[in-house]
Amino acid sequence: MKPLHDVIQLNSKNVSLIIDCQNRTPTILYWGKILSAQTSTEMLTLLSTRQEAKCSLVVEAPISLSPLLGQGFTGAPGIEIVDQDFAWSLGGDIVNITQRHEHEVVFESLDDIRQIKVVHNLSLNNETDVLSASTTLVNLSDKPLSVNWCAAPTLTLPDQMNKIMSFEGRWSNEFQRNSLDLFLGSFVRENRKGKTSHDNFPGMVMHNNQTHEQAGECYGFHLGWSGNHKMRAELLAEGRSYVQLGELLLPGEVVLQPQQSYKSPTLYAAFSDQGFSGLSHCFHQYVRRELLSAKHSQKPRPVHYNTWEGIYFDHDVETLKQLADKVAGLGAERFVLDDGWFKGRRGDFAGLGDWVVDKEIYPQGLTPLIEHVNEKGMEFGLWFEPEMVNPDSDLYRSHPDWILATAGNEQLIFRNQLVLDLTRTEVVEYLFNAIDDVLSEYPKIKYIKWDMNRDINHAGNALGKPAIHQQTHALYQLIDRLKEKHTDVEIESCSSGGARVDYGILAHTDRVWTSDSNDALDRLSIQQGCSFFFPAEVMGAHVGPRDCHITGRHISMEMRAAVAFFGHMGLEMDPRELTDKECEQLTTIIALHKKHRKLIHSGELVRLNSTTDSIDFGLINDDKTQALFAYNSVTETKRTTPPKFRFAGLALDKVYKLSLIWPTQLKEYSPSILSKIQGQEFSGEALMNFGMQLPVLFPQSSLIFELKAN
Repeated sequence: MKPLHDVIQLNSKNVSLIIDCQNRTPTILYWGKILSAQTSTEMLTLLSTRQEAKCSLVVEAPISLSPLLGQGFTGAPGIEIVDQDFAWSLGGDIVNITQRHEHEVVFESLDDIRQIKVVHNLSLNNETDVLSASTTLVNLSDKPLSVNWCAAPTLTLPDQMNKIMSFEGRWSNEFQRNSLDLFLGSFVRENRKGKTSHDNFPGMVMHNNQTHEQAGECYGFHLGWSGNHKMRAELLAEGRSYVQLGELLLPGEVVLQPQQSYKSPTLYAAFSDQGFSGLSHCFHQYVRRELLSAKHSQKPRPVHYNTWEGIYFDHDVETLKQLADKVAGLGAERFVLDDGWFKGRRGDFAGLGDWVVDKEIYPQGLTPLIEHVNEKGMEFGLWFEPEMVNPDSDLYRSHPDWILATAGNEQLIFRNQLVLDLTRTEVVEYLFNAIDDVLSEYPKIKYIKWDMNRDINHAGNALGKPAIHQQTHALYQLIDRLKEKHTDVEIESCSSGGARVDYGILAHTDRVWTSDSNDALDRLSIQQGCSFFFPAEVMGAHVGPRDCHITGRHISMEMRAAVAFFGHMGLEMDPRELTDKECEQLTTIIALHKKHRKLIHSGELVRLNSTTDSIDFGLINDDKTQALFAYNSVTETKRTTPPKFRFAGLALDKVYKLSLIWPTQLKEYSPSILSKIQGQEFSGEALMNFGMQLPVLFPQSSLIFELKAN
């Protein structure tokens, strides 16, 4: 049968994607730097000619968008299904190709023997170069079809991509990068915790030995999904390699009845020949343009005060008013009342599920506190953990059957809480009404911190079936319903810190809580890893207590503030502990943050090729006339004097006035370069290629520089 098209080409500003349609199923032929008119697709097809290898197939099984067992592929199949007959050996042919414009194409493939349709949707965003891709499986037969695995489109890689960078961690230490060589076989990471997880972020970067922050080719992949997931990078024996990500389905979780369909989560992928920072810029611009609410994005992101590490569960109206007075004077613009405000909540052992204001603590409700906060010029926000319930709660006593569980298996103890079954309509209605009642009674609440503090270990619903797939979609729908009714309310995704940070949840919320650790040293590496996919304005970053409650580390106010400065900035401590000097420092840097907020929350991030001694980066505006750069000393240099600081991403032909804007007072062993360069002018060429000699500082010190072009 003559193919409908030989190839389909999608182009964005800087990238070309070519899909070969000459086989039975579509396959990536080329994905990389945009091709000129001088290069034809026929050239690429001819240059890709492969021969029969020794003791091998005459014609290799294609690595199609969904490589299939039925087509003889012996790598990881893109689809695994089973029915009462032989659906496991799914085949099929392309029956329809719809290219809506030069940026998007839809392929439909049909196995008319098994009556199964596969739809691949590929869209290459013109402005950001980000590819979004999904796979849809449709059961056209008259019998049920069990879906064990249906990955987003499988993407082949150029053979020079020989390094894998993955992102791993734990509670309070998320987004740690781990790099290793691509090896013969499969690199696989799986997550079964029922949420995105601290441990296995659903994203990876493929690159080679020459790639670094400012140069070299790399490919980034992220699955926009807040449930279980699996991702794989595989090098086949014949030298071909590919990346495959999808939702990890539990046994029997998705069974398609006749005419039903399953759509994979969206895979977001990008190519850059401008190094890792260039790759991050693609993702950041996509988030800003396509995922975030335009309404809330146009509003400057308020500096937060969160009560959690200030008072924990020790709520008292007069104390809270005092805290509000204190932080308003420092420059806070939003006051978020964290856990402990609702009925029976005196610790993490009771009350979850009973979302009514505790009249023993708040005899007049929240109104007096909200009014006081508003009078101080701050918005008011409130903490919820809707998906959880404590056994010691009115809700659980009334509805002990409303939880996820599996028959015959004892619940594992986790923070004295169980997970509500969102696949039950009555549970979702209860939660919607409970939260809606609070927001309706207190219309001045403009912000919700939406938390989720335990893994889902027993994922069975009321029917005894695994529920993560439905649970995740039900969560998205619940958030959307609340936001549709309360259009002025912004929502933060928190899950014991960074356990639910992904594009799936971000499409429904406005900010993520990056980590429960407010330790500035921890936060440097956490925020650095997170920044590969997420821009500064969605990363909650707070100035924590003088002595970190998680690590016990004592870090100066100068550094704590400097690290929080480069995110969605906030405070989270008991402000009554602050000395007069610390108050002065906080007031100064919060004012600085507001002055530079637009740049921080819209600029292009440039991570520098830092050593283990420091973590350094900059933010630059579109026309390269303004920039902020941070030098963060982590450990003492092994030499008597640190190396030069080489700025990056500036305009070679512009002249910049260089100023140190933080800290305001320096503690130096001897006079350094910092007093000499203040307010001086330097060419971008000199700053980038020659660099600036760094001063000798104590470890755990931060410097913030401002650059302005003439």
